[in-house]
Amino acid sequence: MRLIVLPLLLLAAASLRAEPASPHALLPLFELAGIHLLCEQSAPLLQRGQEPAEQQRLGQLFAGPALCLELAKRVSAQLDAAQLAQARERLDSPLARRFTAAERAVGEQPQGLVEYRQRLAAQPPRGVRLELVKRLDAAAHTTVLASLLRYEVGKTQALLALRARGENLDEAELQAQTQAQAAAIRQSSAQAVESFMLYAYRQMPSEQLAEYAALYEHASVNRLLAASVAAVPQLFGERREQLRQAR
Repeated sequence: MRLIVLPLLLLAAASLRAEPASPHALLPLFELAGIHLLCEQSAPLLQRGQEPAEQQRLGQLFAGPALCLELAKRVSAQLDAAQLAQARERLDSPLARRFTAAERAVGEQPQGLVEYRQRLAAQPPRGVRLELVKRLDAAAHTTVLASLLRYEVGKTQALLALRARGENLDEAELQAQTQAQAAAIRQSSAQAVESFMLYAYRQMPSEQLAEYAALYEHASVNRLLAASVAAVPQLFGERREQLRQAR
C-alpha cells in the first residue's frame, strides 16, 4: 500500500507546483511588496503640469488598478501557485509586517526623515549597518523600482512635450534621447532609498534586518520582483504607443 500511496503523493505535489498563478492572487502580493505604489503613482506623476484634457486622458491610460492588473497578468506567467504561496508566506510574515509598520511611521512624520538626512553627512552610519541596508535594497529591488518609475514617467513626459511641438519619436528614438538620464536617476534614487531605510529601520536590530533581507532573497520573492521589473517598461511602452497614435 505504501508503494502505491507514495507515488500518488509525489504526483499531487508536482501538480501543485505546476499550477499557474492567478493574476488576481498576485495583487495582494503587489501591496505587500510595495509594487502597487508604482501603479498608483504613475498617473498622478504624469498629470502634473498637463492641461485638463490631457490629465483626463493620462488618468484613464495609466489608471492604477488597471495598470496593476495588467502587470499581474504578465508576472503570473512567471510564477506557479506554489511559488506564489511561498512568496505570500514571507511577505505577509510577522517580520515583514514589523518592517512595513516602521516604513509607514516615517510617512506619518516626514520631518524626522528630512532632519536625519541633514545629519547623515556629519554622522555616517556604521559600515555593517550600511551594508545590510544595501543588501536589503538589492534584494527588494527598491532602488530599481523607484528608478524605473521615474525613468518611465520621464520618457512619457518627454514624448508628451515632443507631441505638443508637433514631433513624434518612436520608442527606439525616445530611448536613445533619454538614456543618458538613467544613470543620474539611479544614483539619486539609491541615495534616497538608502537614507530612508537607515532612518526607518534605525530601531530594528541588525539581526532582524539581515533576516528581512534574506526574506527578499528567497527565490519566490526574487522571481516576483524580477518579473515585475521586466514587465513595467513594456506596459509603459505600450501606453506611449497609444499616445503616439492619438490625435
